[in-house]
Order: sequence, then structure tokens, then C-alpha cells
Amino acid sequence: MSPAADHRYRLPGGLPSRLRSLRPSCGPVRLVGVDGHAGSGKSTLARVLAAELGNAPVVHLDDLASHDALFGWTGRLSEQVLRPLGRGERAVYEVYDWHRGMFGTTEVLEPAPVVLVEGVGAGRRAVRRYLALLIWVDVPREEAWERGRRRDGPELSAFWRRWQEAERRHFAGDPSRPEADILLRPTGAGYRECV
Repeated sequence: MSPAADHRYRLPGGLPSRLRSLRPSCGPVRLVGVDGHAGSGKSTLARVLAAELGNAPVVHLDDLASHDALFGWTGRLSEQVLRPLGRGERAVYEVYDWHRGMFGTTEVLEPAPVVLVEGVGAGRRAVRRYLALLIWVDVPREEAWERGRRRDGPELSAFWRRWQEAERRHFAGDPSRPEADILLRPTGAGYRECV
């Protein structure tokens, strides 16, 4: 069963239609950002939205970040993804291998009516001008981080300590939540739009 067909992942009514009806924001593409704290459920939401949108492409910012540059991916995103899509061309971008600690493979992304950009900082200042819409997954920071630490296990404790400090600094200087068009809160039944 696909995530979109699973009752646990219900979206607010009409959300996929709202996204399809947006004006293109990056060449012919309606670029939609999915932001929130690490562990908040951004990847799950992006997967569900992509399925509801007929397998819309998803750019995961974890693929563009690295151990040395947790938030230093803006140039790569701009050069390898946003500029080609803005010209209506396919994007080819390098993917970071978190186990090997290096960029190794590439992903190819064709322009599509809706493309999702998912990850912490997807709504950062340098990206917002390309977005047709920004969604914030509205889970409080400490709750999201606890979920993320449980998901990743104790072997990544040192990474999480470093990550939490980096995320605090990022959002202190470049907050996304106040700029979000939609706040979605995960619930047992899927997602609820906050007002």
C-alpha cells in the first residue's frame, strides 16, 4: 500500500490541488519547500505529497549537505538544481554519501509541474524567492529532536549534539517558520493545518 493510500497519512483537504494551482516560481516549476526541525517528519510529508501529486520529484537537502557543511548547501542547490529548473532544463546534482563521507553518485531531476524541496532550511532566505509555497512541519524543536534521536539510535549521539547546535544557529539567523505559507502538524490521522 502506498503511503498516500494509508489512512495514517491523510492530508488536509485539497492540498495537492492547491499546490498544482500555484503559479510557477522557478521557470516552469512550482517549487514547494517542506521545512521544519530535524526529526519533525518532513521526509514523510514530502513522500506523501509526492505520491498524491503523481510521483512529483523530491530534492532531499540531506543529499546536498555534508558532514563539513551541514547548512552549506545553498550554492550546490542553486547551481545544480534551481538554475537548471529555472531554465526549464533537467537538473543533475551530486549526492552526498553520509556513510562514506563524500559526494559519490548523481541524481537527475526533470522539470515537473511541482517539485518538492525537503529538509531543514528549505525555507531559508536564499531559497525563498524560488518557492511558490513554503510548508513548515509544525513540531516543537525538542519533540522533533527526540524523535530524530530515537530514529537514528545511540550510535549517532555525537552527530546529534553537533547537529542541534548547528540547527539552533541556523534558525536564529534565518528563521523559516515565520515565512511559511502553511503550518502542518502531524497527528495520528495524518496532518492537520494549523491556523
